[in-house]
Amino acid sequence: MENKINTNREKIENTKTGPVTSPISQKKLVSKVNALTSPSSVNPFLNPQNIIFNTEKGSTLNYKFVVDELVKLANVDNTSDFYNGIHSIILQSIDSSFMAIGIFKEKSNCINLKLEDKLGNCFSTKVFLKDEENPIVQVFQTREIQFVEKKNYLKISYYKDYSTVILPLISANKCIGVLLVEDAYARQNIVLYSLIANLLALVTHNIELLEKSDEYINTDALTLLSNHRGFQEILTNEISRAQTNKTPLSIIMMDINNITKINRDLGHAKGDEVIKVVAEKVRQNMREGDIAGRYGGDEIAIILPNTDSAQAKYVAEFLTYSLSCCFIDDIGPIKVSVGVATYPDCAEDKEKLLILAEQAMYISQAKGYNDGMSAIISSSDFNFWDDVALKSYAEVVSKRHSQLGINFEEELLEKFNTDHDLSDTRTWEIATSLAGAIDAKDPYTKGHSTSVSKFSEALARAINLPEKEVERITLGALLHDVGKIGIPETVLKKEGPLSDDEWAIMKQHPVIGVEKVLQPNPNLRDLIPIVKYHHERIDGKGYPENLSNGDIPLAAKIVAIADTYHALISDRPYRKGMNIEKAISILEEGAGTQWDKNLVRTFIQIAPSLGV
Repeated sequence: MENKINTNREKIENTKTGPVTSPISQKKLVSKVNALTSPSSVNPFLNPQNIIFNTEKGSTLNYKFVVDELVKLANVDNTSDFYNGIHSIILQSIDSSFMAIGIFKEKSNCINLKLEDKLGNCFSTKVFLKDEENPIVQVFQTREIQFVEKKNYLKISYYKDYSTVILPLISANKCIGVLLVEDAYARQNIVLYSLIANLLALVTHNIELLEKSDEYINTDALTLLSNHRGFQEILTNEISRAQTNKTPLSIIMMDINNITKINRDLGHAKGDEVIKVVAEKVRQNMREGDIAGRYGGDEIAIILPNTDSAQAKYVAEFLTYSLSCCFIDDIGPIKVSVGVATYPDCAEDKEKLLILAEQAMYISQAKGYNDGMSAIISSSDFNFWDDVALKSYAEVVSKRHSQLGINFEEELLEKFNTDHDLSDTRTWEIATSLAGAIDAKDPYTKGHSTSVSKFSEALARAINLPEKEVERITLGALLHDVGKIGIPETVLKKEGPLSDDEWAIMKQHPVIGVEKVLQPNPNLRDLIPIVKYHHERIDGKGYPENLSNGDIPLAAKIVAIADTYHALISDRPYRKGMNIEKAISILEEGAGTQWDKNLVRTFIQIAPSLGV
């Protein structure tokens, strides 16, 4: 992370003249200020306890008091408070009529000057570098101090008859602006003003670098849009604002089609070119106030404050049209899939809103194009439970794994338990999505339920069970771990062996699956023996009921072997997946004690053809 930050800082500085510098920590900054304000740095022959400076009214000023006040300002971390502190020291302690700080702005090629007088009045003006007769410009360009006697170069009628001193603000051998102070005794007090100017330049430059470093931490280097972290922070703030103001907020999620194929066939440089073009077009064509970010590798997301679903779809259509007009060499027009989700109509939870936008985007991808234009899909346009929506949701789950942070599986369970007239096809679809949601809780078990279902089906067919029973076993195997819906993720995701207490929790998942998922739905009750007893052992040492060989249902014995085999050949946090030969040898060793030996014998024969 530190290397990345340093690289970003270099990018920032290399866009300007002058050397590359990095921000200084507050502790080191205070040390530098202390060194800067030490007696030797000002004049080795002077004792700061006794130094006094002339003021216009003939009073005296203790040097040590001013230095102490300046050192305190070194801890300030924003320019506004820092400048206010400098104003306070000069205008009150030195009794100057007014002072000004001017900071150079490269884009406009001018110095933004802010003047404040002792009555608290503020004046702001721009001094352009083309005004070469202006003493402020001369000091900035020559980096030499100027004493100006009663000249209205400030173009503020109130202050035309005052004597002033203008000092350059130099940090890292770079002039970043000027300090201007009204003082008839400026020549006598120039040591103090030089000290203040040096401090002002050092702290200003450091704060600027810190702000830019923070900005680039949340900026994607390729697209210059907000990165995923920055996008999430902005979205959190915008949803909070929408909640307070009772206004809608929409998210547009865009996925660049065929980017994997482009990377594979034409190289990643070409893929990056496409992503950059999309980002630039989005930046150029989105509305003022909208915020875009690179949400994933080939995904651009846009936050649209105070925008309902219909308005968001209109914006999305305009953006996709703009992109379709862009032709990339060797690729052609840019095509994207687009999903929209709106707060609070679709969801009030940030994570759920993002997932619905992704789901809508995948549905857009599935629907393809109409007259060359992407289908713009809003999450309010589709039934969450229809075929395409469920398939798209499974893709989102598979992609996000354990990042969900919300209980979509609870919604699936509610659908299971309230709709008792589900068709066989719909039951399979929802079961597949539910199994995917369970597997998503643990990134190391991705696809586990589907694989166990496939292996169980193969073994059931190998022993010539009736087709209806094969289908029952296949579905039961798909839901064999559904009880993990009630197991804490701290247990599911633990790297390494579980403690005795954690094992006691984990062993509850077969019963949880029965009670929470299967028992409430009449269509699924015939799966109860499979889900409840797939961790029983032939020798009676399994769980949850310590059944022995003759009491364990055949279907549960089949799923137990398939479950173990896939676990052996899969990667885990604490080990790599075993090869087929090693997994088979473990099954052989446990045949007759842990697993049915006849089923193991048959499974060993078909295992090499099953794949992973």
